[in-house]
Amino acid sequence: MNSNRTVLALSLSIAMTCTAWGVTAGEPSFDTTARYILEVVKAFRTAYVLHVVEHTKDGGTSAQENWQKDAHYLPLPAQFVKGAAEQISSFEVGLIGLTPLNPANRPRTEAETKALIELEKNRQRRFVSFVDGDQFKAVSADLALVQSCVDCHNHHPRSARKNFQKWDVMGGLVVRLKREAEPEGLALPAEPSKRPLGTLEKMTPTPTTPPPWVR
Repeated sequence: MNSNRTVLALSLSIAMTCTAWGVTAGEPSFDTTARYILEVVKAFRTAYVLHVVEHTKDGGTSAQENWQKDAHYLPLPAQFVKGAAEQISSFEVGLIGLTPLNPANRPRTEAETKALIELEKNRQRRFVSFVDGDQFKAVSADLALVQSCVDCHNHHPRSARKNFQKWDVMGGLVVRLKREAEPEGLALPAEPSKRPLGTLEKMTPTPTTPPPWVR
């Protein structure tokens, strides 16, 4: 089971990194890049909830906040996403909420708070993107997919809200992209340093006569 969790987490990390690299190479807008990243994150989070957490709960395995203490425990979906996001350095992925169980998941800025409020008011929108200082950000609605998500938040001792229902907007997945200025032109690469001869080059005899095109 631990190996399955590791593979899934690594797959999520690799998928997010490859997605970011691929769309950057094609020079799309920040908005398109953010949508691609969030779509991948949501897909892996949904798969983790439905095919790991829900699938194994009848076999004595459950998602617990202190999952590191017992091999029969799984990380909570939020912990799974954050654990995978820690493997990425080129951009940020996280979860934020207006009433999070973990204080670290509160919105960082007023703009992020407004985005969450907007998503809660209009569940059909599902996605908000905006410029926030030196970052481009996008927030996607994080829904209560299964009853266990609802029960966890409603019954948790640190919960500030205890009336969640299935399919409610419980918070948001957020991606934060750096808005660094692109250089006007590509600089020429430095002259390569001299390297020692390789094995094949050492085995190749030096020609005794110049080639025809030199004559």
